[in-house]
Amino acid sequence: MNRYLCTFILIIAAALSACSTAPSKQDQGVLIGAVIGGILGHQVGGGSGRAIATFVGTVAGSAIGGSIGQSMDETDRMNASRAFENVRTGVPTSWVNPDSRNQYTVVPTSTTETATGPCREYTIDAFIGGEPEIIYGVACRQADGSWQVQD
Repeated sequence: MNRYLCTFILIIAAALSACSTAPSKQDQGVLIGAVIGGILGHQVGGGSGRAIATFVGTVAGSAIGGSIGQSMDETDRMNASRAFENVRTGVPTSWVNPDSRNQYTVVPTSTTETATGPCREYTIDAFIGGEPEIIYGVACRQADGSWQVQD
């Protein structure tokens, strides 16, 4: 990975970790989207265009990730948590939010056991305002049984 991309990712991570409060779902979506978009942009770009492709991928990814994080309300987070808790790896769970009409499909893609409990990687395919969006992430079960998206 290019040193500029690594530096950029470290700057974003440091900036978010300096916050005195836990990042919101939107902030988490922005970070995850920015990292994934930056990596994809870096892989697509070549030569002198690689830095520009990395930047464009990072900006686009942060916008998409932030949009999904902001659009999910409590009902959507409960449906996602049920999927993390009860659905086998690779099996999609879909719903339409009755208030926003946004559509979501969560697919747990792998499960790992940690000292504090299970963590599940996942993808979310969403239609928010009629626009398709995809996010990748990891959620871990907390001591109280709830699921929390990890940085």
